[in-house]
Amino acid sequence: MSSILNGQTHDIPPDWADEPLLFLLREHFGLTGAKFGCGVGICGACTIIVDGVATRSCITRAGNVEGLNVRTIEGLAEADILHPVQQAWLDHGVPQCGYCQAGQIMAAVALLEQVRDPSAEDVDAAMDANLCRCGTYPRIRAAVLSAAERV
Repeated sequence: MSSILNGQTHDIPPDWADEPLLFLLREHFGLTGAKFGCGVGICGACTIIVDGVATRSCITRAGNVEGLNVRTIEGLAEADILHPVQQAWLDHGVPQCGYCQAGQIMAAVALLEQVRDPSAEDVDAAMDANLCRCGTYPRIRAAVLSAAERV
């Protein structure tokens, strides 16, 4: 059983197939960008992209991504060049505590890959399910709209 993880084919060990994908990413592959928040798919801190769709890795079984393309925050930047969403996050000073930011960024990337020129309402709808304890929602919206001009 294997999947494409951040552009490279990786085997999913059979003993991990029934575990949450989040745990496989963090504990087996050492990709700690996606965070454990609620554990029930509500907060979005664990959001990654699976075959182009923002996905909660805490409620997705590792075996369910067999043969699929999985991207984490660690797979966005190319060498020393940040993804446009990551750069917009910095430009707009979005991070505060930072805990939710990888999930927020991955949700934003998935949105911009599906909707090239989103409205503020599109951004709000797509990002609504990702919670930010610090309340940086206005900066998140501004960053996503700014990044839309760069992708």
